[in-house]
Amino acid sequence: MLFKQQALLRQKLFVLGSLAVGSLLYLVARVGSLDRLQPLCPIDGRFGPRGQDEIPLRALQFKRGLLHEFRKGNATKEQIRLHNLVQQLPKAIIIGVRKGGTRALLEMLNLHPAVVKASQEIHFFDNDENYAKGIEWYRKKMPFSYPHQITIEKSPAYFITEEVPERIYKMNSSIKLLIIVREPTTRAISDYTQVLEGKERKNKTYYKFEKLAIDPNTCEVNTKYKAVRTSIYTKHLERWLKYFPIEQFHIVDGDRLITEPLPELQLVEKFLNLPPRISQYNLYFNATRGFYCLRFNIVFNKCLAGSKGRIHPEVDTSVITKLRKFFHPFNQKFYQITGRTFNWP
Repeated sequence: MLFKQQALLRQKLFVLGSLAVGSLLYLVARVGSLDRLQPLCPIDGRFGPRGQDEIPLRALQFKRGLLHEFRKGNATKEQIRLHNLVQQLPKAIIIGVRKGGTRALLEMLNLHPAVVKASQEIHFFDNDENYAKGIEWYRKKMPFSYPHQITIEKSPAYFITEEVPERIYKMNSSIKLLIIVREPTTRAISDYTQVLEGKERKNKTYYKFEKLAIDPNTCEVNTKYKAVRTSIYTKHLERWLKYFPIEQFHIVDGDRLITEPLPELQLVEKFLNLPPRISQYNLYFNATRGFYCLRFNIVFNKCLAGSKGRIHPEVDTSVITKLRKFFHPFNQKFYQITGRTFNWP
């Protein structure tokens, strides 16, 4: 009897000891993982002078959760007020270009704890009906944020719409403007591909790219075709420069953002006067999708929609050559104005 009691006691002690060791190992692993994650979004640095504009990481994580609940309608306006959250006008806008990588750039910048993105394209400045609703309508379309965070929206139609530069200038003459560009011919084909896919979804037929891009009467590049006009970057930029100095623009290499995103994002951080927070940990290559996806933390990852990275149709090489020759002088002028050179043919 005594022997059985001693055996049972030893068994209980063994189980308790195993649990204690297991708990200790878990805590050690947990602390180690937290240490490894610390470079992700350390907020111990300062956005401004020492002690100003500091947001604890825990508060930012709570804020993300709170805003998620608010968007679902589960958080009250009183909760928003108590946590000092506001809807503020953007301090930076991604103005274009269409099919240059504007969505990817916006989502990647949202990795930064001091950046809050507007989820949808607002089309305030390029849409007369929306613009007539006034600046307060625009403000209410912005996400909630802390007062010292940067709200960013993107509407790529802004870049090519004639009235937009003056309208944005009237709102904020010192706003920072981001333009993301790709090799002009590739961008034009990507533009065509998106429209083609939309037509196919509706079981509609559509012209081949070659027939749209080349004028059949002159056999020259058809500058009336919108996909071609959009790729003449310097023509649109010159219109913006009537209102804003070149120092308020930052040009992002959309081709490089696909293959090597981190250096491009670090340049944007610097342009926006943000402390460097986006690291290689936040970006991982998804071989299945064929481009980089985003890692916010150990739990939450995000890839862009499946519509991104469409396969382009084959285009006659003589048309590609003609387009590249056409864009070349415009590209050279674009390099000269912006001070940034690209390896475009």
